[in-house]
Amino acid sequence: MRSAGTGMAAVFAWSLLAAGTAAAAEPVQITMWSNWPDEPAKKDWVAARVRDFEAANKQCAVKLSFIPKADIYTQAKSAVRTGQAPDVFYLEPDQPEFLTGGFLEPLDGHVDLAKLEDWAKPAWTYKGKVYGLPVEAYTVELYYNKDLVKKVGVEVPLSFQLTQSGFADLVRKGAAAGITPVSQGVGDRPFPGGLLLFESLLRKLGTEDYGKLLNGTLSFKDPRVVEVMTWLKGLVDAGAYPKSFATLKLGESHYYFYQKPGSLTFPDPSWFTGRAFASPESGGMPTSFPLGIMQFPAMDEGKCPTCKTLAVAGSFVMYARGKNKACAGALLESMATVGNGDKWTEQVSLQTGLKSDPSKINSSHADYFAELNARNTGATYFFGTPLMYYRGKCAETYTQVINNALPAGLIGVGEAADKMDAACRKGS
Repeated sequence: MRSAGTGMAAVFAWSLLAAGTAAAAEPVQITMWSNWPDEPAKKDWVAARVRDFEAANKQCAVKLSFIPKADIYTQAKSAVRTGQAPDVFYLEPDQPEFLTGGFLEPLDGHVDLAKLEDWAKPAWTYKGKVYGLPVEAYTVELYYNKDLVKKVGVEVPLSFQLTQSGFADLVRKGAAAGITPVSQGVGDRPFPGGLLLFESLLRKLGTEDYGKLLNGTLSFKDPRVVEVMTWLKGLVDAGAYPKSFATLKLGESHYYFYQKPGSLTFPDPSWFTGRAFASPESGGMPTSFPLGIMQFPAMDEGKCPTCKTLAVAGSFVMYARGKNKACAGALLESMATVGNGDKWTEQVSLQTGLKSDPSKINSSHADYFAELNARNTGATYFFGTPLMYYRGKCAETYTQVINNALPAGLIGVGEAADKMDAACRKGS
């Protein structure tokens, strides 16, 4: 019996043959838009996969462009409607309108889906088909400066998890010492301001009720939710966030944490490495930086202190109206190998939705990845971030209220809960 990969290879070869002998003389050119222009490890990984593909498939050529994510989204939303979209482009699962609008090609007939992690497929599954190649996956982590945390007099326990009151104590001690407790900025992103609050809500509520909160069937006025929001408001009032919180950009918040002026902690998805492991001259983390990873704090009477968020981020999709699907599909199939999954993990020090073999990973950041794996051992995962669930007015309200106004100290808990329920609550 032929494998799925063998069958797809035969279809690909037949498609190219059917294009005629002229195609063999002149390669079919496909266009590909990728994110990560300012993240060297990810950019190099993508460029290497394209070079490998072109070397093995002389019938195809790839015009590869690296474009900031926001610009890709803006351009792609227009291009898919006019028939001008690239054959392959970067997308994340928080843009469902591309799926529901019928603009994406299912990958089932192009890629051997057995090469993808089972937990990653649902992020791109729609009406029984898989539409995205999940290259980048991540967990939401709480990074910290070991030396500064020790300097302010806080001892991180062997569990690497402070209590609810213990984390509040860390914030107060940092502020008293003139050290920003939590580096975070929302100047160019709709989500970072909600990381600490929502990871804490997940641990308080457990996966079932947290899912209800994100699906709009649990009120933000639930006493447990109000309790955690009130705790967060106390941290804000104690000076948890930078004074430049509202204008500080995501990349700048990285630099703020590990370069100047420095902070105790930095809540960030594990894609942290994309910037942190660049050279210090390019804004990366100094090699001597005392980086640690702790668990988000355990909430009082929390349902699930071991819970944490797992999600799929940077992925590649095919345009449904593309005219060069044979080459485009073959490119994605060539990317979906265990070896490439190993290379991603090794080079980027980040999780992937491609299958990989940890025993074969040889990274210069092996110590970091070992610590990341240790913090994820025994975790109970909830799949997806708030903006993968919230849409329309609800998403806008999350961005304005949870991401910005509440952590900036511009709004109280009661008003924030009212606004979120008004925008996101379903039913009575």
